[in-house]
Amino acid sequence: MKSIIDYVKEYGDVTFSEEALNEVDSLVLCQLAYLDFQNYVPGPEEAAAPVSIQTIYGHKDQERIFEGYWYKEELKELIEAAALSVRFGSLKMNYYVNIIDEENEIQFSAMTYVLDDKSVYIAYRGTDANLVGWKEDFNLAYSKPVYSQLLAVEYMNKVVSRIAGKFYTGGHSKGGNLAVYAAMNCAEEIRKRLICVYNNDGPGFRPEILEAGCYDEIADKVIKFIPRSSAVGMILESGKDYEIVESRSIGMFQHNAFSWKVKEKAFVRAENMHETKIFWDNAMNEWILSLSQEEIRSFIDTLYEVVSASEAKNLFQLGADWKKSMQGMIDAVREIDDETRKALQKLIRSLFETASDMAFTEMKEKQQEVRKGIREKKQKIVDTFTERR
Repeated sequence: MKSIIDYVKEYGDVTFSEEALNEVDSLVLCQLAYLDFQNYVPGPEEAAAPVSIQTIYGHKDQERIFEGYWYKEELKELIEAAALSVRFGSLKMNYYVNIIDEENEIQFSAMTYVLDDKSVYIAYRGTDANLVGWKEDFNLAYSKPVYSQLLAVEYMNKVVSRIAGKFYTGGHSKGGNLAVYAAMNCAEEIRKRLICVYNNDGPGFRPEILEAGCYDEIADKVIKFIPRSSAVGMILESGKDYEIVESRSIGMFQHNAFSWKVKEKAFVRAENMHETKIFWDNAMNEWILSLSQEEIRSFIDTLYEVVSASEAKNLFQLGADWKKSMQGMIDAVREIDDETRKALQKLIRSLFETASDMAFTEMKEKQQEVRKGIREKKQKIVDTFTERR
């Protein structure tokens, strides 16, 4: 089964003027938004002209754009395929923003694409390798919006007020959450020009956040995709208005959008989710919603302090010297009161037990699929041999 990279290579000769943007195009643009375009794409306050993917791909220092993200090889292959294609190569990129603010716990990045059919796509980046970004993800459990959500609204209002016509928006992971939040809280005249919101495995919202926004006005324009074993997209997800897609990976690794299966110009749909997964999602969301704001703050701050004790600034540093990182976290846990430490240990243990159970179940299913394929091939050989006799 194919991936978004295969899709770009196969259908890259079709322009957006010939065929309008689809769900796979959206994910391609959201994945490209993870790249560091700081010194290449103009910001909202700059007067410079928009830049094409072809121009950036041909730049002598283009290796710099891959810093700060972990799926570098896939991203290199994706941007190469996009740059060499007619569909993506000449589209323009503009209004690039990238904010990392540890003091205020902000990790926010967004970019705007102008397609050759004159439509516009606003892409919000998901969480990158910075630890402050992961803490902000946990902060979504609060009953008040996080800084990135407010910045997403500000960005959408500013960008759309400068363009003509209608627009799409979307993102992967936290980026999907930001796209939905911005769409339901932007100015009314901006919201009326919205075509569609693509939420690719992004977290949901607390009930009070949805009630405070104009979600009902955009609900029929929101399309949410989650992999079968989604670990991120089901956080605070209260409804069932999502499409389940198949992935080549197992367990939590399905969050990697490069693993999502593509057939022709759409994602391959899965029939259902695992019962164990549904149980875990419901239990986790009930637990989150049962906590007071002070309990949430205490838990998140403690968890972040433990991880920060590793002295790592991002996930790359955390993994590069894992022995040192682990020792720092172990020492930090010793300083936590018994009740909080037990809660942390219980949550982490439950998380790994559930993940292991799902992974084992999925491995068995994949083995069954392989065996079924082998049996079918053997039968074809037998049938062919019988016919020839």
